[in-house]
Amino acid sequence: MRRTRIVATIGPASDSDEVIRDLMKAGVDVFRLSFAHGDIPSCIERLRRIRALAPDLALMVDIPGPKIRAGSFGTTPVELHVGDEIELVEAYDEASSAQRIAVERLGVLSMLRKGDKIHIGDGGVSLDVTSPGKSAKAVVSSGGSVMGKPGLSLPSSILDDRLPTEDDRARLEALRGESFEILAVSFVRSAFDIVSTRSVLSRDDVMLMAKIETREGVENLDEIISVSDAIMVARGDLGVRMPIEEVPHLQKEIVLHGIRYARPVVVATQMLESMTHAQVPTRAEVTDVANAVLDGTSAVMLSGETAIGDDPVGVVVTMDRILRRAEKSFDYDNWGTSLGVQRITGAGSRAIRITAAVTGAAWRAAMEEQAVAIVACTRSGMTVRAISRFRPPMPIVAITPSESTARQLHSSWGVQATYVSPATDIDDLCDFAITQIKLSGLAKSGDTVVVMAGSASGGAAITDTVRMIIVP
Repeated sequence: MRRTRIVATIGPASDSDEVIRDLMKAGVDVFRLSFAHGDIPSCIERLRRIRALAPDLALMVDIPGPKIRAGSFGTTPVELHVGDEIELVEAYDEASSAQRIAVERLGVLSMLRKGDKIHIGDGGVSLDVTSPGKSAKAVVSSGGSVMGKPGLSLPSSILDDRLPTEDDRARLEALRGESFEILAVSFVRSAFDIVSTRSVLSRDDVMLMAKIETREGVENLDEIISVSDAIMVARGDLGVRMPIEEVPHLQKEIVLHGIRYARPVVVATQMLESMTHAQVPTRAEVTDVANAVLDGTSAVMLSGETAIGDDPVGVVVTMDRILRRAEKSFDYDNWGTSLGVQRITGAGSRAIRITAAVTGAAWRAAMEEQAVAIVACTRSGMTVRAISRFRPPMPIVAITPSESTARQLHSSWGVQATYVSPATDIDDLCDFAITQIKLSGLAKSGDTVVVMAGSASGGAAITDTVRMIIVP
């Protein structure tokens, strides 16, 4: 199986039932739905429809945070040329053009100063402010094409909103009763942003993914990871708010930190950007994706490529090929020993420490005995994510009595999840696990399988048992 996961963003190009089914066949593991586009009722309707089409995959809902967007440029690329004069106006539900850009946030244009720079989208197109005000003027300093409703990156002093914003709160309220697995939180700058968002959402069955895309997010990385369930390297805004030459190094740092804490880590933005319209990616893009795999990332994300691209399914097929080839060169034997400090949370509770130690022992046993699979019996998914951080060469099979956990594990590296009815006897769980991997063809008689299971101790679930089983 492919170990590295594929996240695909749903948009106008991929929103039909037929394309969604084809994307699943092509290898998508997680569908991302941006709640920054469209009103809340239409976003909820889309979420429910995709849930019905993809009952076994993970759904990621991405809330916008304090990000400011432009009014729609439409579905046909609009060219902005260096030296063009642009008028900026504060307006909702107004279209943008090559001469006039609607800014969907009241009060921000008057906060600008002459000479401030505004980046559009992922920063390829930039404007220099020449005259602030409710109707501001700017000149294009870096040209290019724009379409849809791109984000506008303004000076960070303007984006001082606490998370969740009022707009986010309305979306979180609407999401409380909906079926989805991951909530991506934009512009996370501190642990407080995640804690506050979790409080408003008021659900413990949804993973919170912190998008690292600001200088503050990088500076507070450890504390953010410790209270988050997953991490995204959001390279678009990160590359605007940090020196562009720092992004590759920050990506490696964020990926490694996330893995040490046993968090799924997604690398996002411009992975196969040229395939938004081209039939093949650039050599640089292929190398970028392969290097993300070699860095150990849990998943790679497609944004505009599948949301507004000419061939969303073809992009996923290409991504799948690149990932599979890169995984053949991954250093499975030495990865686990190179992780350094083995942390799976910043809290350091006894239950967490025991789970960390036992999963480490299970990984070493599996490597030394050349086991054909590692099986983890889990309710929350923590045990599976803890063993996944070692990136073992053999498959990781999760046995879980939680359908939500089974879907969430589609975001974790190298995991095959199986939903089962709850069981209390560890012998029954082990027997079921061995039967499943024999049926799947992962093991045959005489093979060695490592099985991890847990118990309730002091009210907390602890993975405290490792068994080496010879398949009968």
